[in-house]
Amino acid sequence: MLAFSMFTPIIILAQFLTSYFNPQDLLINALQWIDSLGSLGAIAFILLYIIATVAFLPGSIVTLGAGVVFGVVFGSIYVFIGATIGATLAFLIGRYIARNWVVKQLSNNQKFKAIDQAVGKEGLKIVLLTRLSPLFPFNLLNYAYGVTGVSLKDYIIGSVGMIPGTIMYVYLGSLAGNLATIGTQTPSANPIAQWTIKIVGFIATVAVTLSVTKIARKALNEALKENVS
Repeated sequence: MLAFSMFTPIIILAQFLTSYFNPQDLLINALQWIDSLGSLGAIAFILLYIIATVAFLPGSIVTLGAGVVFGVVFGSIYVFIGATIGATLAFLIGRYIARNWVVKQLSNNQKFKAIDQAVGKEGLKIVLLTRLSPLFPFNLLNYAYGVTGVSLKDYIIGSVGMIPGTIMYVYLGSLAGNLATIGTQTPSANPIAQWTIKIVGFIATVAVTLSVTKIARKALNEALKENVS
Protein backbone atom coordinates (compact mmCIF):
# COMPACT_ATOMS: atom_id res chain seq x y z
CA MET A 1 0.00 0.00 0.00
CA LEU A 2 2.88 2.34 0.76
CA ALA A 3 4.26 1.86 -2.76
CA PHE A 4 0.89 2.85 -4.23
CA SER A 5 0.70 5.91 -1.99
CA MET A 6 4.14 6.97 -3.20
CA PHE A 7 3.02 6.56 -6.81
CA THR A 8 -0.17 8.62 -6.37
CA PRO A 9 1.51 12.07 -6.69
CA ILE A 10 2.88 11.03 -10.10
CA ILE A 11 -0.64 10.19 -11.29
CA ILE A 12 -2.01 13.50 -9.96
CA LEU A 13 0.83 15.44 -11.57
CA ALA A 14 0.29 13.71 -14.92
CA GLN A 15 -3.44 14.44 -14.82
CA PHE A 16 -2.75 18.08 -13.91
CA LEU A 17 -0.30 18.50 -16.78
CA THR A 18 -2.66 16.92 -19.31
CA SER A 19 -5.37 19.37 -18.23
CA TYR A 20 -3.28 22.35 -19.32
CA PHE A 21 -0.94 20.90 -21.95
CA ASN A 22 -1.25 18.66 -24.98
CA PRO A 23 -0.34 15.11 -23.83
CA GLN A 24 1.15 14.35 -27.25
CA ASP A 25 3.48 17.35 -27.06
CA LEU A 26 4.49 16.43 -23.51
CA LEU A 27 5.35 12.87 -24.50
CA ILE A 28 7.27 13.89 -27.62
CA ASN A 29 9.29 16.41 -25.59
CA ALA A 30 10.00 13.68 -23.05
CA LEU A 31 11.12 11.33 -25.83
CA GLN A 32 13.44 14.00 -27.24
CA TRP A 33 14.97 14.44 -23.80
CA ILE A 34 15.36 10.66 -23.45
CA ASP A 35 17.05 10.54 -26.85
CA SER A 36 19.73 12.90 -25.52
CA LEU A 37 20.52 10.78 -22.45
CA GLY A 38 22.59 8.14 -24.20
CA SER A 39 22.91 4.88 -22.25
CA LEU A 40 20.57 6.14 -19.50
CA GLY A 41 17.81 6.67 -22.03
CA ALA A 42 16.54 3.09 -21.74
CA ILE A 43 15.85 3.44 -18.00
CA ALA A 44 14.21 6.83 -18.46
CA PHE A 45 12.06 5.47 -21.28
CA ILE A 46 10.83 2.52 -19.22
CA LEU A 47 9.93 4.90 -16.37
CA LEU A 48 8.09 7.15 -18.82
CA TYR A 49 6.11 4.21 -20.16
CA ILE A 50 5.19 3.08 -16.65
CA ILE A 51 3.89 6.57 -15.79
CA ALA A 52 2.01 6.84 -19.09
CA THR A 53 0.32 3.48 -18.50
CA VAL A 54 -0.80 4.25 -14.95
CA ALA A 55 -1.85 7.83 -15.74
CA PHE A 56 -3.90 6.99 -18.88
CA LEU A 57 -1.55 8.86 -21.22
CA PRO A 58 -1.55 7.80 -24.90
CA GLY A 59 0.87 4.88 -24.99
CA SER A 60 0.82 4.66 -28.78
CA ILE A 61 2.88 7.87 -29.03
CA VAL A 62 5.52 6.46 -26.68
CA THR A 63 5.55 3.11 -28.49
CA LEU A 64 6.05 4.76 -31.87
CA GLY A 65 8.75 6.94 -30.35
CA ALA A 66 10.61 3.87 -29.15
CA GLY A 67 11.11 2.85 -32.75
CA VAL A 68 12.71 6.19 -33.56
CA VAL A 69 14.94 6.38 -30.49
CA PHE A 70 15.98 2.76 -29.99
CA GLY A 71 15.14 0.89 -33.20
CA VAL A 72 12.84 -2.10 -33.60
CA VAL A 73 14.61 -4.70 -31.43
CA PHE A 74 15.56 -2.68 -28.35
CA GLY A 75 12.52 -0.43 -28.72
CA SER A 76 10.20 -3.46 -28.57
CA ILE A 77 12.02 -4.83 -25.53
CA TYR A 78 11.86 -1.54 -23.62
CA VAL A 79 8.20 -1.01 -24.49
CA PHE A 80 7.29 -4.51 -23.35
CA ILE A 81 9.13 -4.07 -20.04
CA GLY A 82 7.58 -0.65 -19.37
CA ALA A 83 4.09 -1.74 -20.44
CA THR A 84 4.22 -4.90 -18.32
CA ILE A 85 5.41 -3.10 -15.18
CA GLY A 86 2.94 -0.24 -15.71
CA ALA A 87 0.07 -2.64 -16.35
CA THR A 88 0.94 -4.61 -13.24
CA LEU A 89 1.00 -1.46 -11.09
CA ALA A 90 -2.38 -0.40 -12.49
CA PHE A 91 -3.74 -3.89 -11.82
CA LEU A 92 -2.58 -3.80 -8.19
CA ILE A 93 -3.95 -0.28 -7.69
CA GLY A 94 -7.29 -1.43 -9.10
CA ARG A 95 -7.31 -4.50 -6.90
CA TYR A 96 -6.23 -3.03 -3.57
CA ILE A 97 -7.34 0.60 -3.78
CA ALA A 98 -10.34 0.76 -6.13
CA ARG A 99 -11.65 -2.79 -5.75
CA ASN A 100 -13.62 -2.25 -2.55
CA TRP A 101 -15.55 0.67 -3.98
CA VAL A 102 -16.36 -1.13 -7.25
CA VAL A 103 -17.39 -4.34 -5.53
CA LYS A 104 -19.62 -2.34 -3.19
CA GLN A 105 -21.37 -0.73 -6.16
CA LEU A 106 -21.99 -4.18 -7.67
CA SER A 107 -22.55 -6.14 -4.47
CA ASN A 108 -26.13 -7.07 -5.43
CA ASN A 109 -25.35 -7.85 -9.06
CA GLN A 110 -25.30 -11.65 -9.38
CA LYS A 111 -24.20 -11.49 -13.02
CA PHE A 112 -21.08 -9.52 -12.09
CA LYS A 113 -20.22 -12.06 -9.41
CA ALA A 114 -20.56 -14.87 -11.93
CA ILE A 115 -18.38 -13.14 -14.50
CA ASP A 116 -15.81 -12.33 -11.81
CA GLN A 117 -15.72 -16.03 -10.89
CA ALA A 118 -15.47 -17.09 -14.54
CA VAL A 119 -12.51 -14.85 -15.30
CA GLY A 120 -10.85 -16.14 -12.15
CA LYS A 121 -11.11 -19.71 -13.46
CA GLU A 122 -9.61 -19.08 -16.90
CA GLY A 123 -7.85 -15.78 -16.33
CA LEU A 124 -4.72 -16.54 -18.34
CA LYS A 125 -6.71 -17.41 -21.45
CA ILE A 126 -8.89 -14.29 -21.22
CA VAL A 127 -6.02 -11.91 -20.47
CA LEU A 128 -3.94 -13.32 -23.34
CA LEU A 129 -6.76 -12.95 -25.85
CA THR A 130 -7.66 -9.40 -24.80
CA ARG A 131 -4.00 -8.39 -25.05
CA LEU A 132 -3.92 -9.71 -28.61
CA SER A 133 -7.11 -7.86 -29.54
CA PRO A 134 -6.78 -4.17 -30.48
CA LEU A 135 -10.40 -3.44 -29.53
CA PHE A 136 -9.83 -3.59 -25.77
CA PRO A 137 -8.46 -0.32 -24.29
CA PHE A 138 -5.09 -1.16 -22.74
CA ASN A 139 -4.93 1.37 -19.91
CA LEU A 140 -8.54 0.93 -18.78
CA LEU A 141 -8.29 -2.86 -18.99
CA ASN A 142 -5.37 -2.87 -16.56
CA TYR A 143 -7.53 -1.41 -13.79
CA ALA A 144 -10.59 -3.46 -14.75
CA TYR A 145 -8.71 -6.75 -14.37
CA GLY A 146 -7.78 -5.75 -10.85
CA VAL A 147 -11.46 -5.92 -9.94
CA THR A 148 -11.89 -9.44 -11.31
CA GLY A 149 -10.73 -12.72 -9.81
CA VAL A 150 -7.84 -13.25 -12.22
CA SER A 151 -4.61 -14.08 -10.41
CA LEU A 152 -1.61 -11.76 -10.60
CA LYS A 153 0.46 -14.62 -12.03
CA ASP A 154 -1.97 -15.26 -14.90
CA TYR A 155 -2.31 -11.54 -15.51
CA ILE A 156 1.44 -11.04 -15.86
CA ILE A 157 1.95 -14.13 -18.04
CA GLY A 158 -0.94 -13.02 -20.25
CA SER A 159 1.03 -9.86 -20.99
CA VAL A 160 2.92 -11.77 -23.70
CA GLY A 161 -0.15 -11.12 -25.83
CA MET A 162 1.11 -7.53 -26.18
CA ILE A 163 4.21 -8.59 -28.11
CA PRO A 164 2.81 -8.72 -31.69
CA GLY A 165 1.15 -5.31 -31.46
CA THR A 166 4.18 -3.84 -29.70
CA ILE A 167 6.57 -4.94 -32.43
CA MET A 168 4.25 -3.62 -35.12
CA TYR A 169 3.92 -0.15 -33.54
CA VAL A 170 7.64 0.11 -32.80
CA TYR A 171 8.36 -0.91 -36.39
CA LEU A 172 6.01 1.79 -37.69
CA GLY A 173 7.77 4.31 -35.47
CA SER A 174 11.17 3.30 -36.78
CA LEU A 175 10.00 4.16 -40.30
CA ALA A 176 9.23 7.73 -39.25
CA GLY A 177 12.88 8.42 -38.56
CA ASN A 178 12.07 11.62 -36.68
CA LEU A 179 10.27 12.24 -33.39
CA ALA A 180 8.71 15.42 -34.79
CA THR A 181 6.66 13.36 -37.26
CA ILE A 182 5.29 10.99 -34.61
CA GLY A 183 1.54 11.42 -34.32
CA THR A 184 1.30 13.73 -37.34
CA GLN A 185 1.43 11.02 -39.96
CA THR A 186 1.26 7.26 -40.19
CA PRO A 187 4.37 5.72 -41.76
CA SER A 188 3.73 3.17 -44.48
CA ALA A 189 4.77 -0.35 -43.55
CA ASN A 190 4.86 -3.77 -45.12
CA PRO A 191 1.21 -4.49 -45.97
CA ILE A 192 1.69 -8.19 -45.20
CA ALA A 193 2.84 -7.37 -41.67
CA GLN A 194 -0.04 -4.93 -41.18
CA TRP A 195 -2.66 -7.43 -42.34
CA THR A 196 -1.12 -10.18 -40.23
CA ILE A 197 -1.51 -8.05 -37.10
CA LYS A 198 -5.07 -7.11 -38.10
CA ILE A 199 -6.06 -10.73 -38.71
CA VAL A 200 -4.51 -11.91 -35.45
CA GLY A 201 -6.31 -9.10 -33.61
CA PHE A 202 -9.62 -9.94 -35.25
CA ILE A 203 -9.33 -13.64 -34.40
CA ALA A 204 -8.40 -12.79 -30.81
CA THR A 205 -11.39 -10.42 -30.55
CA VAL A 206 -13.83 -13.10 -31.72
CA ALA A 207 -12.19 -15.73 -29.53
CA VAL A 208 -12.27 -13.65 -26.35
CA THR A 209 -15.90 -12.65 -26.97
CA LEU A 210 -16.99 -16.26 -27.39
CA SER A 211 -14.87 -17.46 -24.47
CA VAL A 212 -16.08 -14.82 -22.01
CA THR A 213 -19.70 -15.39 -23.03
CA LYS A 214 -19.41 -19.16 -22.65
CA ILE A 215 -17.54 -19.08 -19.35
CA ALA A 216 -19.75 -16.37 -17.87
CA ARG A 217 -22.93 -18.19 -18.89
CA LYS A 218 -21.70 -21.43 -17.30
CA ALA A 219 -20.63 -19.66 -14.11
CA LEU A 220 -23.91 -17.76 -13.93
CA ASN A 221 -25.95 -20.96 -14.29
CA GLU A 222 -23.89 -22.59 -11.54
CA ALA A 223 -24.40 -19.59 -9.28
CA LEU A 224 -28.14 -19.58 -9.89
CA LYS A 225 -28.36 -23.30 -9.14
CA GLU A 226 -26.55 -22.79 -5.85
CA ASN A 227 -28.95 -20.00 -4.91
CA VAL A 228 -31.97 -22.13 -5.72
CA SER A 229 -30.69 -25.12 -3.75
